[in-house]
Amino acid sequence: MYSSFYAAAVGAMGQQAKLDVVSNNLANVNTAGYKAKVGAFQDLMYYNLNNFRGDETSIQAGTGIRLEKADTNFDPVGFEITEREYDFAIRTEGFFMLRNPTNNEITYTRNGRFSLSQRGDEFYLVNDSGKLVLDRNQNPIRLTGNISEGEEPGLSAVPAVYDFRIKNGMQNVGDNEYMPVEKNGAPILTEELALQRALEMSGTDLAMDLVRMIESQRAFSYALKMVQTSDEVVQTVNGLRA
Repeated sequence: MYSSFYAAAVGAMGQQAKLDVVSNNLANVNTAGYKAKVGAFQDLMYYNLNNFRGDETSIQAGTGIRLEKADTNFDPVGFEITEREYDFAIRTEGFFMLRNPTNNEITYTRNGRFSLSQRGDEFYLVNDSGKLVLDRNQNPIRLTGNISEGEEPGLSAVPAVYDFRIKNGMQNVGDNEYMPVEKNGAPILTEELALQRALEMSGTDLAMDLVRMIESQRAFSYALKMVQTSDEVVQTVNGLRA
């Protein structure tokens, strides 16, 4: 009887975690290069029920579910033309490589909304977090051309596109950036040329995530109703014993 409390409680917590994932997707529906996440659930322990004599039967009961992980869908989506000179979009698979100028940490992103940042006497291509965008030689991309001497300014290179043989399990470090784990292996330089003056759109499927949100809200309310019903049953049984 008391197992119904546990199953309902963990079910409610699982649906709350799923709602958090869906809410994050919806919040990033307009974030360039955002990759949507889908919650994956796992059944918890099952056990066999006994009959009135105490003999084990083939009837099983579970103790609920939990959110095991939130898988990221790295599939490319469409892009939009922005006409901003330092916007870049990846049309196929892969990532832009970024370097943190403070600690030289390398991260990867699909968000190609870049700008220029002055460091010393030179201007470098950076993302919204101020991280340096790297070229195919893993060197920071900088602005070239001396305007005072009549030279046309331009970038020293276009952002390179790197990919991984296995993308499953990449660590999300925030700000739409990822870091590979051991199973992802080393980054592979691709021949993909990033499309300039364009941005990849968000990977959020608005209609599907709205359906998931409604589904989770109803499942959450049913789980709480189960807790309430279990409590009423226990009170009734205790009343009969008294």
